[in-house]
Amino acid sequence: MIGMNKKSVIFAVVLIVLTAFTVSASGSNETGGTGRGNGDGSGNGIVADEGFAGGIETALASVEKEPLSDAETQGILLMREEEKLARDVYITLYEKWDIRTFTNISKAEQTHMDAMKLLVDRYELTDPMTTDEVGVFTNPELQKLYDDLVEEGSSSLENALKIGSTIEDLDIYDLERLMKTADNSDVKIVYQNLLKGSRNHLRAFDRQLQRNGYSYEAQYLTQKAYDAIAQSEQERGTVITDPDFKY
Repeated sequence: MIGMNKKSVIFAVVLIVLTAFTVSASGSNETGGTGRGNGDGSGNGIVADEGFAGGIETALASVEKEPLSDAETQGILLMREEEKLARDVYITLYEKWDIRTFTNISKAEQTHMDAMKLLVDRYELTDPMTTDEVGVFTNPELQKLYDDLVEEGSSSLENALKIGSTIEDLDIYDLERLMKTADNSDVKIVYQNLLKGSRNHLRAFDRQLQRNGYSYEAQYLTQKAYDAIAQSEQERGTVITDPDFKY
């Protein structure tokens, strides 16, 4: 396992990315314990909903566009490439560990990227994604973060699963912060749906950690908030259309 000093550097890079872009304010075999079985460990695999972005696009069609604040603009650009970071790390760790949770969630992260692209196009922003190539990023901090997370996640199964939990921990924390600075209903609707997906992803990774006898200490959310999500049921149902939805 990587030493705490290196982990601290990785987490510090994440925080640099956040502060640079925001205004403060389960196919393949699946591990389970010492044996192998199917699914994400719960019997409820995380499967990408191909209609996710389409459902959000339909929801946004009835919402009036409003001028974006600087915080909203920077938040959209951050989350567009941060969702790619999650997808790319999971694709790479699936190739290393052959854990179905990684490939299923990587497909779900693609739908999150597509949802953010809706906002990029809707407001005619310059897409920060200049390539869809796995592991290649425009933002140098995100590039370093990808390299560091893949290195750590490739060193052991325990670290790989912890990286999954770390990314979802960060995603939820980040999205919740962005929600506080967002005023436009369309932006908040997209964030609400990304939050729902990230909570489900966190639950899937936490189940895998528990099945393999590992534990995760929250890095961004409070431990109480992390545990409350991890111990609750998968969220199902249709696209959230209420910008002020309360989880």
